[in-house]
Amino acid sequence: MAHPKIEAVVKERHRMAECPVWEEKAGQLLFVDINAGTVCRWSPLSGDVQTVGLGDRVGCVALHGQMGSYVVASGTRLGLLDWDSAQVQWLAWLDRDKPHNRFNDGKVDPAGRFVAGTMPEASAPGVWQPGQGSLYTLYADHLVVRQLDRLGISNGLDWSLDHRTFYHVDSLAYAVQAYDYHLQTGSVENPRLLYQLPQAQGMPDGLCVDATGMLWVACIDGGSIIRLDPQTGTRLCTLELPVSRVTSCCFGGPDYSELYVTSAADGLSREQLQWEPQAGHVFKVTGLGVRGLASRPFAG
Repeated sequence: MAHPKIEAVVKERHRMAECPVWEEKAGQLLFVDINAGTVCRWSPLSGDVQTVGLGDRVGCVALHGQMGSYVVASGTRLGLLDWDSAQVQWLAWLDRDKPHNRFNDGKVDPAGRFVAGTMPEASAPGVWQPGQGSLYTLYADHLVVRQLDRLGISNGLDWSLDHRTFYHVDSLAYAVQAYDYHLQTGSVENPRLLYQLPQAQGMPDGLCVDATGMLWVACIDGGSIIRLDPQTGTRLCTLELPVSRVTSCCFGGPDYSELYVTSAADGLSREQLQWEPQAGHVFKVTGLGVRGLASRPFAG
């Protein structure tokens, strides 16, 4: 790997910044602060950050075909956020039988469907009830189908370049899984372990695929992002960040050569926060020598 340059570009202490998405048409970065319940937009040109509060924890955000409209997963609901009015048209309410669940990470698949997973809230710091999470698909007609259940913490997700493989993180299992993906239907099957993280490496969180088909996986509490070869299941390199709670990543910028990385301040002690003045900031990494892919808009 080339010698990358890492710089904090959004220098605000977010509680749990997550799910970065590059919006090419506007040349800006979307992300959420889960614990603050906000969706955020950052402009590299002005340096300004705009926020919309949703009044509940918001797990992820994705592009929508209409400018100024975004897909959001907040609490256990899926909806369309109109940015200018800050109003959400709620489309579905899931996991009603699990009052302690919430949506976590999500992304639009190659056919324009929105795929997002749920997880239980921690019963104590670092303690989650196993088997409570599910993975859902929101179709263009707003039908919702549960694709997977009995997950620990449904997290980072993306697809192979040929769209035939679905990559998915179950954080509680410290595992990156691969599934066969049926693009026509959106169904997933045939799970197999792609990479098992040792606990000392940190818990796997968000992920993205680059233009060569390699995976970039954020390791929360590991202070790093690892690059994996999904064909061999091997770790190619490790990108060390100046913060420990690294949450997710996406490629962006004019030519998708910039890797944007989100981080969290929640979960750190007062002493740890003094050691990590950039905890909760959003970082830009350049000089990696690879490019990413454009995010897809929801087709509904």
